[in-house]
Amino acid sequence: MAYSINRRPLLAGVSDSEFEDDLTEVDDPSIVIRDEKPLFKPHEPSDKYNMAIIIFYFLGMNTLIPWGFFVTADDYWMFKFRDIHVNNTGRHNYTHTENLERRNDLQASFTSYLSVASAIPNTLFLVVNTFISKKLSLRTRMVGSQTIVLALFILTTALVRVNTDEWQDLFFIITLSTVAAINASCAIFGGSFMGIAGRIGSGYITAMMGGQALGGIFTALAEIGSLWIGASPVLSGLVYFIIGDVMLFLSLVAYVILERGVFFKYHMLDRPGSESLIESDRLNHAGYNSQNTEYSGHRPDVISYSRIFMKTWHYGLSNALTFLITISIYPAITVLVDSQDKGKGYAWNDVYFVPVVGYLLFSVGDLCGRISAGILEWPKNRPWLVIFLSSVRILFIPAILFCNAQPRHHLPVYITEDIYYITILMGFAFTNGYLCNVVLILAPLVVNHEEIEVASSMMGAFLGFGLTIGSVVSLFMVKIL
Repeated sequence: MAYSINRRPLLAGVSDSEFEDDLTEVDDPSIVIRDEKPLFKPHEPSDKYNMAIIIFYFLGMNTLIPWGFFVTADDYWMFKFRDIHVNNTGRHNYTHTENLERRNDLQASFTSYLSVASAIPNTLFLVVNTFISKKLSLRTRMVGSQTIVLALFILTTALVRVNTDEWQDLFFIITLSTVAAINASCAIFGGSFMGIAGRIGSGYITAMMGGQALGGIFTALAEIGSLWIGASPVLSGLVYFIIGDVMLFLSLVAYVILERGVFFKYHMLDRPGSESLIESDRLNHAGYNSQNTEYSGHRPDVISYSRIFMKTWHYGLSNALTFLITISIYPAITVLVDSQDKGKGYAWNDVYFVPVVGYLLFSVGDLCGRISAGILEWPKNRPWLVIFLSSVRILFIPAILFCNAQPRHHLPVYITEDIYYITILMGFAFTNGYLCNVVLILAPLVVNHEEIEVASSMMGAFLGFGLTIGSVVSLFMVKIL
């Protein structure tokens, strides 16, 4: 004998036809079926005083600040890897160095080496994060990764005051190893953070991505400030990295505050009726009701990585193309572009042009693009158009290569005017910011709610692939100049 069970909430309005749709035929009345629909719709807490979105901006800054501080500390690295003169006694002269404006091969290629050392572990651990997101607790991933980054950054700060002239090669290896470990940890942090933002909504995705651009602005301003005070490369580098240490520590504190808030806890619930992502997923996967130890008969949704991939690969490919094209030129080539009036004795042309144009203005254009993507969210439901727009950006590569990047041995310089270079760079930055944000906004819209975190992590993995390939290409770009 079959029984009809009404699965509709008690207080909802009904019509005859609607009521019939809510009846479930059960052959055995001894089977217990849990009612998945709540009696009352839970109240969604608000982001009081916009604290969560402010913290998202701040945490977004700190996903890129470690890499940004390494890249923009150009004068410090040029000093560390300068050619050392030898005096008549055969001993190194530590007080007199060559003119830092003439870069040796290591100095010219160092930014590209940084990109490779950053991108490869970043990509690997973005992929790893995709698969461990449902196995390792969110708190462990977020707090653990930030703690490792902070410890390694403190090590980098301590080495600033160490005289490394006699062991530059070892210092080079230590630096790249530190960069690799930092970026592996940042990948876990950034990938997990993308998953959090994807679950809360597009406004918080934009806050995270906008925060990354703000991180670029912050590091550029810190570099400009260290140059402005007129300190030596060592002293300015020390102040610079100490600022980074403070920012990373505040980031860790900010996340702990965010995690304890009601707004965060609400959005981290695997609704309906499952455990928080912060806690273990053991009960959910075992099929137990957290309020009743009796087996509920409910079969939890199984996350299918292949299904999520098929839904989102268009956006992932676009993300990879965007960052491949960007990192192949920025900052490896842009850091080499000199002002047309360099060498004429003007501080703007000789000292501030690269940090202001190459870093600060790029980050401003990147931020404008990310904010615009959060407002427009275009083009929806047209993933092939997003891929096309990402591909067209390849035209920026020859345009910037033909600007006044030095030293060069093969390609001619066709674009000498500073204003033309600045215009090209701003367009390059704006399109990067727009496209990288819009794919992160659109990808979660094509998957189910329980798949959002994995989908967002996959976007991070695609991003990492683009960074890795682009960083290798950047080495080639420097050589063909």
